[in-house]
Amino acid sequence: MARQIPEVVILRLPLYFRALALMEEKKTEIVSSQELGARLEITPAQIRKDLSYFGKFGTPGKGYNVSQLLGELRQILGLDREWSVALVGVGRLGRAILDYSELPPRGFLIVAAFDRDPQQIRKKVGELVIQDIAELAATIKNQGIDIGIVAVPPSQAQEAIDCLVGCGIKAILNYASVAARVPPDVRLQEIDPVLVLQTLTYHLKSLSAP
Repeated sequence: MARQIPEVVILRLPLYFRALALMEEKKTEIVSSQELGARLEITPAQIRKDLSYFGKFGTPGKGYNVSQLLGELRQILGLDREWSVALVGVGRLGRAILDYSELPPRGFLIVAAFDRDPQQIRKKVGELVIQDIAELAATIKNQGIDIGIVAVPPSQAQEAIDCLVGCGIKAILNYASVAARVPPDVRLQEIDPVLVLQTLTYHLKSLSAP
């Protein structure tokens, strides 16, 4: 039986990866868990425990080889290949996602964009031509798309997600402010700025409390 990895550990792995990538750019060869923890405000013990789920890394008393650990995390996170992405919803948010220049260098290639608005369909955005949502299934099959991004209004989000799931997509990033439902074998990650802002206001209120 495969070892169950806590979700919170998986969420921290990209933080480690990003920090190590910056260190590699600066030609840092060795980093200790103390140094890495200080950068990320995570305890050294937590870093060592997180990494232990995936194997034995580093040398006691010396630290981690930055390039080697970065390579291991690249494989663990599946970043040693490119991932094809379909975007559903090409309004202002969708266009901002298409314009986000950090995705391709990280291995995430938006290869198709879809909308239901007749005024948007067939318009060109960068190198992509916006397609009718009715073409979703055929395009996903023909282009071997791996991941779906949903950037539609909340009232349309569940329908868009259902379409992606029906086309065989197993990983979806949802920007709509709605609690969507997916089957157990589909991974749904939601980004809701309102929820994040509400946590910030909690902390602001706590800071101002007597």
